[in-house]
Amino acid sequence: MQDLDIAKSLLKKNNDNLVIVKNGTVLYETVSAGIGGLLTAIEKFGKELRDSSIADKIVGEAAAQLCAYSNVIEVFAMTLSQCGKDVLDKNSIRYEYEKLVPHILSKKKTDLCPFEKQVAGCKTPQEAYEKLTQLAQRKS
Repeated sequence: MQDLDIAKSLLKKNNDNLVIVKNGTVLYETVSAGIGGLLTAIEKFGKELRDSSIADKIVGEAAAQLCAYSNVIEVFAMTLSQCGKDVLDKNSIRYEYEKLVPHILSKKKTDLCPFEKQVAGCKTPQEAYEKLTQLAQRKS
C-alpha cells in the first residue's frame, strides 16, 4: 500500500481530521479539526515531513501552503478549495480530492475561514507559515 492510500484509509476508518504517512509509517494522526493539527505536526516533525503524504478532511489555501512549506509530496482532501488546489499545483504537489469548493468558510459559514483570510496574498509558503503560526498563538 502506498503512503497516500494508507493515510486516506486511516482518515476514513478512524474518522480522523488529519493523517500523515511517510515510508509506510504513520507519523501523525489527529481528530482535532482545523489547521492546528498540521501546525502541531510541523512543530513536532519539522524537516522529517519532507516527502510525506497527507490526508486531510479539509484543505484550503492555508493547509496547502503548510503542505508546500513542509515539502509534502502528495495530498488527499475530502474537501479541497480552488485556492488550495492552485497552491498545490503551483508547488507541484500531487493531490486527490472528493469535493472541490470555491472557498473554505468559517464554522458558522457566514464568512471565509479566518486561516484562509490570514494567508490571502502570501507570496511564499514561509510567509504563510509565519502568519498562521502567529494567528494560532493568538487564538490559543
